[in-house]
Amino acid sequence: MAPHASVLELIGHTPMVKARRLDTGVCELYLKLENANPGGSIKDRIGLSMIEAAEKRGDLQPGATLVEGTAGNTGLGLALVAQQKGYKLVLVVPDKMSREKIFNLKAMGAEVRLTRSDVGKGHPEYYQDLAARIAAETPGAYFINQFGNPDNPVAHETGTGPEIIAQMAEVGGFDAIVFGCGSSGTMTGLSRCFAREAPGVELVLADPVGSILTQYINEGVLSDKSGSWLVEGIGEDFLPAISDFSRVKKAYAISDAESFHTARELLATEGILGGSSTGTLLAAALRYCREQTVPKRVVVFVCDTGNKYLSKMYNDYWMLDNGFLERPQHGDLRDLILRPYSQRDTVVVGPKDLLTTAYQRMKLYDVSQLPVMDGEQLVGIIDESDVLLHVYGDEARFRDPVSVAMVSKLDRLDVKSPIEALLPVFDRGQVAIVMDGERFLGLITRIDLLNYLRRRVQ
Repeated sequence: MAPHASVLELIGHTPMVKARRLDTGVCELYLKLENANPGGSIKDRIGLSMIEAAEKRGDLQPGATLVEGTAGNTGLGLALVAQQKGYKLVLVVPDKMSREKIFNLKAMGAEVRLTRSDVGKGHPEYYQDLAARIAAETPGAYFINQFGNPDNPVAHETGTGPEIIAQMAEVGGFDAIVFGCGSSGTMTGLSRCFAREAPGVELVLADPVGSILTQYINEGVLSDKSGSWLVEGIGEDFLPAISDFSRVKKAYAISDAESFHTARELLATEGILGGSSTGTLLAAALRYCREQTVPKRVVVFVCDTGNKYLSKMYNDYWMLDNGFLERPQHGDLRDLILRPYSQRDTVVVGPKDLLTTAYQRMKLYDVSQLPVMDGEQLVGIIDESDVLLHVYGDEARFRDPVSVAMVSKLDRLDVKSPIEALLPVFDRGQVAIVMDGERFLGLITRIDLLNYLRRRVQ
């Protein structure tokens, strides 16, 4: 392979791989690995297409400011291209976006402005409307507007679609393709391409539960009421201006839980680390495949890399917090302990460990307090305040043992105590230390109680 002159030359021409271990019924399922793009997602394609088309029209001056609202990977694709071409980029993103994406965007030089994810189009804080307003108020800014930009579907009509046709020709063609819809560029571009080049291919939409698109496709009803979902980058509460649903005849509504578990199954079975929308698409593709009575070749996108979701759907604690993983229920305070000590999930420190060790563990695991364990015995608790008060004025005290700064006089709660017993503990500014006799079971924090109450509502 010859060297490339720019990372932008690596966009597109992504691999296709056949699923081997997933249950696909009588069908063969092929995975289009868009996570292999240099920015990690299919949106690299439209980032390049929309910026280069604007350049050709003369809409962009050197060093111009680009503005866009994005709920997912379009921002990363734009950031990659803007960085390489020397443009400033301002992105408005909903607050449900994963931390990894935000860190990635900022590391690439983009200015990120968070806004609410619980409001719909027309609200001043809706991410697309806010981005349009910022662009209008910024002198010389160019609003990308992926939802109304015709250069978005062109990337898939002239790039992604022909690639898929050529790749699948090697195995005798294909019968159906499963995709998601955010801006609708992928769907619209593929629809136009396949109408000319592969008219027999069935187009199948994968949609999050809460989006209006499944009902629109399956029933012809366009609802003005949408729900909320945690899957990032797909699903809509309106029809984008560039959308063309005319060739899509089948849609599946996939819950967040099914999406996340299916993405984890893809990694466990096929060794492919996909993102949250990949789970939605794959779940729909598997449903479609298992419904068929005659063999078909089906293509589905791995839309982006799961590296951007390690703190969310690939994090068991996050999955537990949000009710997507279940632990055995005991009917007592054990049901509120997120990290049980018996499973070695509790992050602890020893009395002879150094305070710097305690500090580093708090930072690494994003906790503010640690149980101090001497063997299997709980001998104390140390929190951020304890460390701060001990080392302030003499940083060399970070080398002191934990035992000199920990609190050893502890208020403990029996595991059979009622939930109401937690409130006085929290009112004192403490965490609840849950015991079964002399056996330490774990800690309960305010957020643990909030998560428990939220799960009961769900």
